[in-house]
Amino acid sequence: MNYRHAFHAGNFADVHKHWILTLLLARLAAKDKPFFVLDSHAGAGFYDLAREETGRTGEAADGIGRLIDSTAVPDSFSPLLTAIRQLNPEGGLRWYPGSPWLIAHLLRPDDRLAAVEAHEGQAALLRETLREARNAKSYHRDGYDAIPSLLPPKERRGLTLIDPPYEDRDDVSRIVKAVTDGMKRFATGSVAIWYPIKTLSLGDTLARELPPAERGRLRCEIWTRPPEREDAGLTGSGMILLNPIWPIDETIAEDQPILADLLAQEDGAGSRVLSF
Repeated sequence: MNYRHAFHAGNFADVHKHWILTLLLARLAAKDKPFFVLDSHAGAGFYDLAREETGRTGEAADGIGRLIDSTAVPDSFSPLLTAIRQLNPEGGLRWYPGSPWLIAHLLRPDDRLAAVEAHEGQAALLRETLREARNAKSYHRDGYDAIPSLLPPKERRGLTLIDPPYEDRDDVSRIVKAVTDGMKRFATGSVAIWYPIKTLSLGDTLARELPPAERGRLRCEIWTRPPEREDAGLTGSGMILLNPIWPIDETIAEDQPILADLLAQEDGAGSRVLSF
């Protein structure tokens, strides 16, 4: 499945992914010690929802567009929504942050971000996005190879976010290898892996093949339409968390069903959190 960031910026999957990302960053920042974030498939880092590639899909209207003015959004979404409002000071919903912009603007002065992007054009945009972020560095290289090579960080605390476009048949095997190699170097680090849901099989495969983690593993999923139909296209969003930062599971279990209801496109929308 091809899931290029620019074509889907601000959609329901972005909302789900970026919400959990902000929860993880908040838990890391709860301690005084600095931390490191590695974003292995960063994309351009910042998106204009009026551009042709994003505007023509209209997906943001059924994603962040449903949340930005809702009065039913739980408090755990405040960091994400505050960041988006800061990007749109005149109101409306023109600009949407990718994960590297969001991470860079939630870091404290001593925290660090390494944002990696393999596509040359996207990597150039990423450098511009992070140009003024003193504690963020962009890399133009293969994201899977970057994971073991940039770990462990000097901080010995951190998060690796893996969010590939799922263009290639070997993406799953490369994710598993990169995570396995990375955790050999940084066994206590947290890992967040996003994946698209058409059916539940991709999440099943990742859950089966990913390595064990010292502090447990979580599988967090929402679907806006029933995921059982093979021809339904993108129906949901999943995040697998290795070494999740507790008590993040409680927040996700409480607020993820609310998000699924807000983003539902058909009867049969839902969510689940599994420890495995």
